[in-house]
Order: sequence, then structure tokens, then C-alpha cells
Amino acid sequence: QLQLVESGGGLVQPGGSLRLSCAASRFTLDYYAIAWFRQAPGKEREGVSCITSSGESTNYADSVKGRFTISRDIAKNTAYLQMNGLQPDDTAVYYCAAARSDLPTCRSKLSTSSNWPIWGQGTQVTVSS
Repeated sequence: QLQLVESGGGLVQPGGSLRLSCAASRFTLDYYAIAWFRQAPGKEREGVSCITSSGESTNYADSVKGRFTISRDIAKNTAYLQMNGLQPDDTAVYYCAAARSDLPTCRSKLSTSSNWPIWGQGTQVTVSS
């Protein structure tokens, strides 16, 4: 079974930073686009960011542009989400997801969670003073 394992969540004060990691298990990320989604209590799951399999193209939700950065390290078979300037509205469970794709952009795929067949278990991010 293909798996993703997230880590790096926690409690942080407003304005603080966290780096989430997403490690692939039983498969390599080389041919997969990666996305980060989040779901706050009582809200729908929303796409936060994605990166293509080549790593050459990234996309971000308007709410996180300029604050979050997605990246991938093929050698470590891991993707990351660097989150700076965190605010209480960023509080959510963050999930990474993967989809086999060689498309030059992942923007359209980010809009719908069903486009991503492989998911992690999620990691809690809480932003509070």
C-alpha cells in the first residue's frame, strides 16, 4: 500500500513558522505531483499548495501566497511545506497528497481533493497565543 507520512505540526504563536514534511513509503515521488491540503473544524478541505513531479512549477492558494513555500527533495523522497507568518486562520489539520502526473502544472488538480489518490494521515497545526 502506498503511503505518505506527514510530520512537523505543532503549536506555534502568531507570526511564527513551521516546516511540515511528507515522506513517501513504498514508492518513490519522482513521477508524482505533490499537494498540501488543510481542513479546519467545520470547514471543507482546501488545497493549499502543489508542486509538479518535475519540481519546476508550484501553485498556492491566495490565502498563503508569500507566506508558504512548497518544495521537494527527491533524494530524501520527501516533500516539504515551509510556513512562515502563521496566523490563527491557518489552524487546521494539514494533509499531503500525491498523484502520478507528468503535467507541467498542478494548478487545476489542486482545486479538487479527489484528483489526489494517495494521502497521508494528517498533522495538526495550531496557531495561538
